[in-house]
Amino acid sequence: MTRSIRGSRRAAVLLPGIAAAAGLLLSGCGAGQIAETANKAPSIQGVNLQVESGKYGVRSVLVAYPGVEGYRAGDDAVLNAVFFNDQQDPVTVTVTSSDAREVVLTTVRAATSPSPTASPSPTASPSPEESPEGSPSPEGSPSPSPTESPATEPARIVIPPLSYVQLNTEGERVLQLIGLNEAVLPGSNITLTFDFGGGNTITSLAPIAVPLTPPPPPSPIVERHTEFEGEDSHG
Repeated sequence: MTRSIRGSRRAAVLLPGIAAAAGLLLSGCGAGQIAETANKAPSIQGVNLQVESGKYGVRSVLVAYPGVEGYRAGDDAVLNAVFFNDQQDPVTVTVTSSDAREVVLTTVRAATSPSPTASPSPTASPSPEESPEGSPSPEGSPSPSPTESPATEPARIVIPPLSYVQLNTEGERVLQLIGLNEAVLPGSNITLTFDFGGGNTITSLAPIAVPLTPPPPPSPIVERHTEFEGEDSHG
């Protein structure tokens, strides 16, 4: 009888210890899962910035992907950004960079060609001696097709009240970094400054985009051997 009481007392002491150990193991596993989730990088690249008051800011700031070789010194780069204004009045933001010669706002527009004039009635062609030098091309020739004529200006963007302005490679207006000071690779950063006026200035690093999918592996090298390899060329 005494032995059974001691055994029950031992079991009573061991059970709380086992339960505590199991609780520690479970909490350790849970902590590991939370930490792993917290360390995952978001799928959307770019940084979000705002002034201390929160009334102005810029989101999804990202330098366009240059390819695996990156940008060389002196290259130009496109900057993607969304500027927002949470105030009742419009605001103008100026963009500069210490890592480039200048930042410009480029507007791509179609340059229209003048319409061809009506051809006059046929006349006798002048002799080669009477033809003036540098005479225009024969009338009736096709006019050149419209071309894209980009217009650049300093990077000053007007944001309407309670609105936003989105600039990226797909729009008619793009922000460009002109003349990078040094070579940069995908994944590195470029310093940008956004001045909204009135002391509302943000200086931050903007990442250079990286490809969202890894490049395909190189094709395997296949060595080909002929049946004559290793034999004497004289037979």
